[in-house]
Amino acid sequence: MNNLDLAVHFFLQLAVILIFCRIVGLIAAKFGQPQVVAEMIAGVLLGPSLFGLLLPEAQAWLFPWDKTQTARDTQSYLFPVSQLGLALYMFVVGMEFRMDIIQSRLRSSLAVSFAGMAAPFALGALLAWMVHGHPELGLFPPGVPLGSAMIFLGACLCITAFPMLARIIHFKGLTGTTMGTVAIGAGAIDDAMAWCLLAIVLAKLDGDWSHAMLNIGGGLGFVLLAFLVIKPLLAKAEASFLADGKLTDGGFVLGLALMALGAWWTDYIRLHAVFGAFVMGAAIPRTAMARDLISRIQPLAVALLLPLFFTYSGLNTKIGLINTPTLWLVCGAVLLAAIAGKGLACYLAARATGIPHREAMGIGTLMNARGLMELIIINIGLQKGVISEGLFATLVLMAVITTLMASPLFDRVVGPRLRETVSPLPA
Repeated sequence: MNNLDLAVHFFLQLAVILIFCRIVGLIAAKFGQPQVVAEMIAGVLLGPSLFGLLLPEAQAWLFPWDKTQTARDTQSYLFPVSQLGLALYMFVVGMEFRMDIIQSRLRSSLAVSFAGMAAPFALGALLAWMVHGHPELGLFPPGVPLGSAMIFLGACLCITAFPMLARIIHFKGLTGTTMGTVAIGAGAIDDAMAWCLLAIVLAKLDGDWSHAMLNIGGGLGFVLLAFLVIKPLLAKAEASFLADGKLTDGGFVLGLALMALGAWWTDYIRLHAVFGAFVMGAAIPRTAMARDLISRIQPLAVALLLPLFFTYSGLNTKIGLINTPTLWLVCGAVLLAAIAGKGLACYLAARATGIPHREAMGIGTLMNARGLMELIIINIGLQKGVISEGLFATLVLMAVITTLMASPLFDRVVGPRLRETVSPLPA
């Protein structure tokens, strides 16, 4: 395809994705699922798991993919646009993030985060230890050390779908509540730690620890820079970006530029762009600047760009690879370890720090949603040769099931009455 053909094809893809996501969303809403879950399902259905299975030629024409990367295709354009949508949305999430609740519930946030990491990581590492000694299962490629296998599978089980969690919390009306903010704060910490664990695995395989040091050190340094330097400077200079109490076009561009720089840096150090965008959003002063940035960014990001992120990831997912009884048995063990390790541990940690029973159950349920952050990390594992295609498909299914469970299970254990009165703090 030449550049003109690529542009024409991209617009057709965009129309198909948006319409199909909305249709699936209308169906999913009847089952109590938020739009974000519908977008995840729609992406998988548009990929080789269904569309490619039923109409392979039509799917290949609509979403061409050149695995040799010797020719350009429209999916190569979907990726950067989908990453922009994700970064913009996480920038908004950061600006809506309630640091006052985290500070008032710091003990709960840290406890939930630690429990949500430690328990599923231990269970995942144990599973890897049990299956690594059986090469006939084909779950880990030859040459992958036991330590790397244990760390990687542990990281996969302890990850939380940070963007997915943010949208579910928004959908449930939990933004600015203790339950929502403790969950998203713990989820952010868990995901950042999971990416650090991934960096360690890749460093072990490559024999180069410089990447892991840059990943961890660069992330911590960026957080300090954002809150100790950028945030105070923005607070002092904010008046120059306002006119009649509203954000000027120059201030709007500055906000977008800061988001892009944050996303670029954390992507550059292999921590992923979502964390840079989120941290930069959290550093924006909670005044007219944040208010106007949210009102101008959120509609476009949510309605137009974010569905591309979920669709792009789903286009590269093949659930049909789980095709033997052994893989189904492993899949069941992974799913049980993921649900019990994450949900139960987070619930117990929340209760131990004084959060009421039903709110603690809500936090445990929310933290169990893994979504497409899981798909991102396991795609990297597959590309780097850490896991096999069979284990990859198993982890995909685990991510889909735990995410599908989150919303209806939350409604059942929490209920609408509690959601109306759940621990809001003053702004």
